[in-house]
Amino acid sequence: MREPTIHRRRERLNKMTDGLELGDVYGATVERIKAQDDGKSRLGVAALMWVSHAERPLRADELCHALAVDLGSKDFNAGNAPSISTLMSCCQGLIAVDKETLAARLIHPTVKEYLSTRLGIFGKPHAAMAEICLTYLNSEKVKALSADPSTAIHDNPFLEYCSVYWGIHAKRELSDQARSLALELLREYDGHISAKLLLKQVKYLDSKGSAGNFGSDIGNDIDFTFSGLDCVSFFGIAELVTTLKEMACYRDGMSALASTLAWATRNGQEEVVEMMFRCYMPDPNCRDHFGLTPLIYAIRCGHGRVMEILLRQTSVHPDWPDDCGRSPLSYAAQDGLEEVVEVLHRRGADPNNRDNSGDTPLSFAAGSGRAGVVKILLKCAISNVPNYHDQTPLLYAAAGGHEEVVKMLLGQGVWPDFPDDDGRTPLMCAASGGHEEVVKILLEQKDVNPDGPDNDGRTPLLYAASGGHEGVVKILLGQEKVNPNKPDYNS
Repeated sequence: MREPTIHRRRERLNKMTDGLELGDVYGATVERIKAQDDGKSRLGVAALMWVSHAERPLRADELCHALAVDLGSKDFNAGNAPSISTLMSCCQGLIAVDKETLAARLIHPTVKEYLSTRLGIFGKPHAAMAEICLTYLNSEKVKALSADPSTAIHDNPFLEYCSVYWGIHAKRELSDQARSLALELLREYDGHISAKLLLKQVKYLDSKGSAGNFGSDIGNDIDFTFSGLDCVSFFGIAELVTTLKEMACYRDGMSALASTLAWATRNGQEEVVEMMFRCYMPDPNCRDHFGLTPLIYAIRCGHGRVMEILLRQTSVHPDWPDDCGRSPLSYAAQDGLEEVVEVLHRRGADPNNRDNSGDTPLSFAAGSGRAGVVKILLKCAISNVPNYHDQTPLLYAAAGGHEEVVKMLLGQGVWPDFPDDDGRTPLMCAASGGHEEVVKILLEQKDVNPDGPDNDGRTPLLYAASGGHEGVVKILLGQEKVNPNKPDYNS
């Protein structure tokens, strides 16, 4: 029999609710689902649990395979997966399949609202879902798969969801059976295909299932070891962190523990970070695979509590840089984290620390227009230290059009016409970006040459004209010293 369209189902729902509360309608439907024979009842309730509590919309094939898992079994038989028509019949019309995305979803948002307030329907849904995911990952079929993710997902549609989300479900509700199944997976996690699939998603996913906010493009660089301890630290399952320690089931050594600590700090797993220092004693200054320290991760990802935990460790060096020589202070300065800048300075961070390009925290703050941080740093930092290409904080601020920062730096008496090694001055950079107000501010300085050329003979006027910045062109043409016909050295 042909399934009614979503539109028709909504019309039917509207008719059903005449004179009834939605809760009564949904409650009656759930009771009908439970009143079916044992197999259909279990299938209908399980399907509703998955669709209403999954971390992302499940495609119909994923949902059907999830319902084919025999909890605790080593054998997974895809032939046990119900058809989608059977599934929808068992759910009494509460589930539909989107024609475009093929995602299974509840027929109306109010169904999810209803189910979320009736906890007794599913018991502990996240514990049950973690158990199903882990049973699937521990099955002989999955364990026999190649560690190459590109060859496995097509024939195993439930594999990616289990690999990426089992830990999120387990952290929310960790049953004894889920704990046992997780430890079975984690003992051999390094070579398991689920480790590769999780890492492939790390670029897009944090431990709460939402978009990650910092990190290298891990999705294109996953040829490094990702241990079971790394995995539970990423998800923040503190109980399993201690269990792996008791079982001596982890990779020892400075680099391995640094990687584990980095995963925890990256995702703001406060309890795990504290536990790592109590149980494993990692070096808090050690860089991970991507050349970043735990303190830098905590700052960039906005995990203030994790940063506090790290700074409580006497062995933490507040200036320890990443592989590019950038200090935690420079990252905090760039992101405008005024309180963090002050905390790091109190802990002894050097405000004049230079990275591998010679840039200082003040350079990063000025280039990002972080006036509050600039104000703090100007109390303790040298105001116009150039980098190794002679680019100064003032040049960065002018290029970004940050008027307030430009005024603050000029108030420190910096040379307003200091050129970089290509001969470009702050005025040229402001003109190139079309920043009219900054151009006006700089032209008010007596040491600024409005017609001075760079190393190629290009003047501020030529920069402005090339960028099509009519307003800046008019301002510059209003200066007596500006020659509108002055060519560059290549003309």
